[in-house]
Amino acid sequence: MNFEKQYRYTGKQKLGLTALTTGPDEKYNDEKVIKAQIAKNIKQLTELQGKLYAQDRYGVLIVFQAMDAAGKDSMIAHIMSGVNPQGCEVTSFKQPTSKEIAHDYLWRIHEQVPKRGMIGIFNRSYYEDVLVSRVHPEIIVNEHVGHIETADQVNDAFFNRRFKDMRYFEDYLQDNGYLVLKFFLHMSKAEQKQRFIRRIELPSHNWKFSAADIRERKYWDDYQRVYDDAITNTATKTTPWYVIPSDSKWYSRLCVSEIINRRLSELPLAYPSLDAANQAQLKTALDQLDRETD
Repeated sequence: MNFEKQYRYTGKQKLGLTALTTGPDEKYNDEKVIKAQIAKNIKQLTELQGKLYAQDRYGVLIVFQAMDAAGKDSMIAHIMSGVNPQGCEVTSFKQPTSKEIAHDYLWRIHEQVPKRGMIGIFNRSYYEDVLVSRVHPEIIVNEHVGHIETADQVNDAFFNRRFKDMRYFEDYLQDNGYLVLKFFLHMSKAEQKQRFIRRIELPSHNWKFSAADIRERKYWDDYQRVYDDAITNTATKTTPWYVIPSDSKWYSRLCVSEIINRRLSELPLAYPSLDAANQAQLKTALDQLDRETD
């Protein structure tokens, strides 16, 4: 199945997030088969990343957004398990520091864009600035952004300008040789509840739980609305969003790994070829090694 086509959203119409399924495709009900395919995908990604790194012409930015407990961390850890650590960087964006607040909101983001030849992964991203700050507009007020002095000024027009910023930013990255992949891990409220319970009941998972998770859960409907709006307004034909059903972690990993490989395969990746002079140097070096007697 072509997951890239099935879950791609290009913004032609309103997303309708709450109407989209969060469960796996019924054809994929054998976990052993899914795990075996993911293992193949990891191997393929390792090969693609090796070419990307050696060629040093293109960069890849992968953005993961989701509600709490949707599986971003385990997704990254699993599907990137075969990638050379030298060619991959993961950045988790937390609450901005005072230094970061003193700059424009994309300043800290641009600092973390990977170099060409690298795969950069954003575990949450600049999209937090049109998500959590939209549910809690006082965040923007407290950051002393331009003329914004009251929460009522943090309105639809304000966020529409940010949506435009993000579209331009992603176009800019593409113009400079970057592939931008954006994933929303779409999980149901019921599944989030079960994962929170698991974090509380299992001692080995206690460290993952935060009281803030429960506080934010109260805003579930608000977050569904702002995610819908953000995805609708920032999905384009060249930088689509992939809305991945994520009640099953193994199914979501299968989808994401397939999509990443399919999109990377579209790049003209290849190991660099040497010119005649460098080929001659290699032959000279090989001759010298062959003549060694010890």
